[in-house]
Amino acid sequence: MTDLAAEAGWPRATLDVDYNARASVELAQFEAALAAYRAGSERARALPGTRLNLVYDTRSGQALDLYGATSGGAPRPLFVFIHGGYWRALSKEDSAFMAPMLARHGIATAAVDYRLAPEASLTEIVREVRAAIAWLWHEAEALGIDRNRIYVGGSSAGGHLTGCVMASGWQEAFGLPDAPLAGALPVSGLFHLGPIAASFVQEWIALDAAGVSALSPLETISPASGCPAVVAWAAGEPAGFSRQSRAYAAGWQAAGHPTTLLEVPGRHHFDVILELAEEESPLGRALLGLVGAQPS
Repeated sequence: MTDLAAEAGWPRATLDVDYNARASVELAQFEAALAAYRAGSERARALPGTRLNLVYDTRSGQALDLYGATSGGAPRPLFVFIHGGYWRALSKEDSAFMAPMLARHGIATAAVDYRLAPEASLTEIVREVRAAIAWLWHEAEALGIDRNRIYVGGSSAGGHLTGCVMASGWQEAFGLPDAPLAGALPVSGLFHLGPIAASFVQEWIALDAAGVSALSPLETISPASGCPAVVAWAAGEPAGFSRQSRAYAAGWQAAGHPTTLLEVPGRHHFDVILELAEEESPLGRALLGLVGAQPS
């Protein structure tokens, strides 16, 4: 197993290749994936129970969109999706493409916005995403969701932020129990930021050694706080992303938490997450299985 912390000492040129997702695909593939994110998310707005721009954090003014949660009847399980974009791109407007599929299985979806780097520090971005989870947990009854069945997932930088929500040590400050999540699905995530801070990404995340340690999910795993997790990545990822996912899955499992590894065949860094919109795809089945729903 590669020591991810030691990767920080690798040549910059190697890290810049291993962690450059955009350079790993053709421009047309990249643009097609981003267009599919947006188009699928626009279709989701027609779902019953859609509520847009719910402010979850008065300090930053950040908001989320909620899909498929209806008042009356039994509260629904919730999947919270945290978008990627290397912490500096995309938004909740690109992040609800899985909501129609999940609604068919009685699962609500929340798409979370957060301020982007370099306007916001990574410390602040992590705080905002944790605040979103806390707000959803505390407001669950009013929103029509089951606070005991909150599942979190995200892609790329969103996979990192998912790991930060899975981490221990932050919940008490937000009035949460030690283990507020029922499950997690980080996809193509970044779990140790040492090599990231030694790569081209440092230009906009500006991490020092203390930040690398505090904000690396691999450094904040605890046996006392956890949930079942599916750790997934695309077969066509740049090498760094697959190393990160494998190392994190090993650490999560070693802490005693149920862990499933999933390498998704035939997909690249940008289109793998679109499988969440498809019941019969490997990633779609994994999410439904995590929540306990069965494909139609």
